[in-house]
Amino acid sequence: MEKYQKILVVIDPTTDDQTALKRAIELAKKTGASITAFLSIFDFSYEMTTMLSSDEREVMRQSVITDRELWINEYIDSLDTTGLTINCKVVWHNRPFESIIDEVHQHGFDLVVKGTHQHDKLKSVIFTPTDWHILRKCPCPVLLVKDHLWPENGKILAAVNVGSDEAEHQQLNNKITEEALNLAKIIKAQVHLINSFPGTPVNIAIEIPEFNSTEYNDAMLKHHQEAMNAHAKTFDLATEFIAVEEGLPEDVIEEAANKLDAELVVLGTVGRTGLSAAFIGNTAEHVIDRLNCDVLALKPDGYISPLAE
Repeated sequence: MEKYQKILVVIDPTTDDQTALKRAIELAKKTGASITAFLSIFDFSYEMTTMLSSDEREVMRQSVITDRELWINEYIDSLDTTGLTINCKVVWHNRPFESIIDEVHQHGFDLVVKGTHQHDKLKSVIFTPTDWHILRKCPCPVLLVKDHLWPENGKILAAVNVGSDEAEHQQLNNKITEEALNLAKIIKAQVHLINSFPGTPVNIAIEIPEFNSTEYNDAMLKHHQEAMNAHAKTFDLATEFIAVEEGLPEDVIEEAANKLDAELVVLGTVGRTGLSAAFIGNTAEHVIDRLNCDVLALKPDGYISPLAE
């Protein structure tokens, strides 16, 4: 059975063109998945109407919910959804990301699909606080989409970290590659692997004059190339579809995605939260913030969301 049999689509109340829903329908037509179009709404003014009783406020909230349900269903009716099962759900919640992740936990969704906003002047994608919360805390894969189609014979770029000996990284590398290959079969695309490695630390080159940075870089490159070749061989990927580049992951992945004109980048995120996220940051987030294509973000197996009950 195909993966992604239950898809949760986050509806964007600020636009009439629901790119995430269109992408989910495109995917569901190939996999037979069911779709839930989900909208979380909240208006503080309704909560502050002290002249009304709690029952009257509830009636007002329900009126808004019903209106949004009608709007979503009318939009769904305007699309080609032949053979698909699409449900609509609108909830009243003041923190959209919590309601989205709660829905995933309650109903076991396989994939969350959410649209992104493009900055017209910068021609780049803007990620909102809700996007970041979902990426960090959602237990299932998250697909962030922009406004374009997935053409046949397109490119999928899988970003792996083969230089690490940690079991978690190796397991995540396998998961990223497997997901990329699985999607490639579904949408008839070509998978490419990219891996970055750090160059010579500047402080070492300065403090230790006899340190040979060229030998260091050559050794690092060889180590990562051998590890990448071994990883690619496991999945029967030819060497022409893999690349190892020196540099920061955000630079290397962005450059590779642009060079390939990739429709989708698949990468892993450790879901770091709290102070560690603030101080250490998350490589995936630095990368995602610079990509101008669809992004599928995966968590390691065994990941438990901080919002899990």
